[in-house]
Amino acid sequence: MPFIFDIKRYAIHDGPGIRTTLFLKGCPLRCVWCHNPESWSPSPRKLYKKGKCIGCRTCVEICPHHALELTPEGIRTDESLCTLCGACTRECPSGALEMSGREWSIDEILEELGKERSLMERSGGGVTICGGEPLMHPSFLLELLDELGRSGYHRAVDTSLYASEESVRKVAERCELMLVDLKMMDSALHERFTGVPNGPILDNIRLISSLGSRFFIRIPLIDGVNSDPENIGESARFLASLPNRPEEVDLLPYHDIGKGKHERMGTVYNPEGIPMAAPSKEVQERCLGIFASLGLKAQIGG
Repeated sequence: MPFIFDIKRYAIHDGPGIRTTLFLKGCPLRCVWCHNPESWSPSPRKLYKKGKCIGCRTCVEICPHHALELTPEGIRTDESLCTLCGACTRECPSGALEMSGREWSIDEILEELGKERSLMERSGGGVTICGGEPLMHPSFLLELLDELGRSGYHRAVDTSLYASEESVRKVAERCELMLVDLKMMDSALHERFTGVPNGPILDNIRLISSLGSRFFIRIPLIDGVNSDPENIGESARFLASLPNRPEEVDLLPYHDIGKGKHERMGTVYNPEGIPMAAPSKEVQERCLGIFASLGLKAQIGG
């Protein structure tokens, strides 16, 4: 059973209406700009927020494996000794230590979703399953989608589509909307910035289009990575060539929210120092114009 690292309630950017978004751990991509690097590993991950630490040593004393010590730079964890038992996070009085990821049964998920069900239904919303990459867990995802369907929820899946054709087909059959990330068209650059080639992704976008699935495309818009006219033009031509086009294309301007999460994980954001920046208003308008020229509905944000 996969771990869930966050449940976002009252979500308004993850599909129509007001939604509850479930974030599953585990992802085959390693996007340099990733907003949720704590999702990469399918296992739980311990996070440490130095600014909240009061130096009380509670975690040091409670750790059954003596994996923690208080240093002038804050709490340090010896990863070779830490078993991720969570004792330190449960006892930390300031919340400086927390565990990212816990197992939820499908019955527990349905019970949790029921708390906001009336609001979701009144707004025309539903449930979005995100990550990480939810298609890394096909058996669980399909079972969850089936249960959500039986319970009458509108179902959306937010995915990179870096998965097998079989998994994509089965998921597409079980949801009302797919939110699909399209990073860039050049496969070599895609592999440089995300760690994987884009061939399977493009093939699966063609697949869901041919199936007549309802889908939106989401493009992280990043100066220095993919906002250049060549990539945006090629992206627009690819989407316009599909037998069934995406209902909308959401251009998501870059921000470095993942930087703080890397600090909490004890890892380094953008270790190669790749220049990345939010696109100017002029660049955003130019990109919108390219999509509009091919009859595609595009917008900033989503």
